[in-house]
Amino acid sequence: MLPPGPAIKVTIYLNRDTAAERGFLHQDILEFLRRAGVQGASAFLADAGFGSHHRLHETGQGDVGSLHLPVVIGFVEREEKFAAIREELLGLVTDGFVEAHPTQILKNVSSAGKVIS
Repeated sequence: MLPPGPAIKVTIYLNRDTAAERGFLHQDILEFLRRAGVQGASAFLADAGFGSHHRLHETGQGDVGSLHLPVVIGFVEREEKFAAIREELLGLVTDGFVEAHPTQILKNVSSAGKVIS
């Protein structure tokens, strides 16, 4: 569990259909973060978006348009941990955008009694 204090918030913007070695890039990145011991990460599938080519992709455009929707992966981690995985993470991103910002963890609680397995 991340203690209160300074941290890094990382956001990765990808396309849902970007291929990788073992499947799709967003899946490979989540698996890498899990194996690297990152405390937690989330992937969010957008309803619509556009990238550097300025072509709008939206749900309901049929198979091709819908598959090219944006995916955003976010996580917060200690500065030292992020520094240790940064280069490998950036090497995984073959098509996308990565940003990182300093942040402050104010509170982090977890109740084992609420976890459903």
